[in-house]
Amino acid sequence: MAASIWQWANPVKFIRLSDRLIPPLSILTAICLCTGLIWGFFLTPDDARQGASVKILFVHVPSALMAINAWLMMLFTSLIWIIRRHHVSAFAAKAAAPIGVTMTVIALVTGAIWGKPIWGTYWVWDPRLTSFLILFLFYLGYLALWAAIEDDDTAADLTSILCLVGSVFALLSRYAVLFWSQGLHQPATFSADKETNISNVFWYPAVLCMAGFVLLFVTLVLVGCQTEIRARRGRALLMREGRLT
Repeated sequence: MAASIWQWANPVKFIRLSDRLIPPLSILTAICLCTGLIWGFFLTPDDARQGASVKILFVHVPSALMAINAWLMMLFTSLIWIIRRHHVSAFAAKAAAPIGVTMTVIALVTGAIWGKPIWGTYWVWDPRLTSFLILFLFYLGYLALWAAIEDDDTAADLTSILCLVGSVFALLSRYAVLFWSQGLHQPATFSADKETNISNVFWYPAVLCMAGFVLLFVTLVLVGCQTEIRARRGRALLMREGRLT
């Protein structure tokens, strides 16, 4: 079983597999996102306390979760690189970073827009918001490190170490509400506790939106991995021909 999994670390096999996966994943992404967002923004009622502003959750919650989980995915693939030295895992982490930072920006902006009518301000130094902002800075540092180092293996080594450190803030962003109950940020939107879990009228379209964001992330990571693999091949061919030093 393990051997069958690791075979996909071969760049050629990975590209063949991703070529088959990307078209259906793209279709599923479009279906989930279009259905979830239209349903959420246009077919759900206003909330009794938050009014129409509650509908921003259909973008804010999925983007925030993907911002955190993208970093955790980068942690997992970085560990694979450190232990197994598979280039596909390093490229997967690199491909996930720009998606993760985009999700973080979306979450911060939509959170500020949502916070203004609820808290009366766009920003507070709440534990979860602060750790999320630090996570955003780690994303920027991760991308800058990849851009600053020419050798892919060296860049993968250093960014993997940075990813290990940044994972502390990814986990804090996820669980800060539980660690610091005095923060302004609301409890988890999706919870087993009936008192804090959102109503089913919002829950169903929100789940569709979350599925769409997850599928979008997976699709873009596959495309990004393919791009990195082909770019590496291109550089290798140019160096072999003496056209690149």
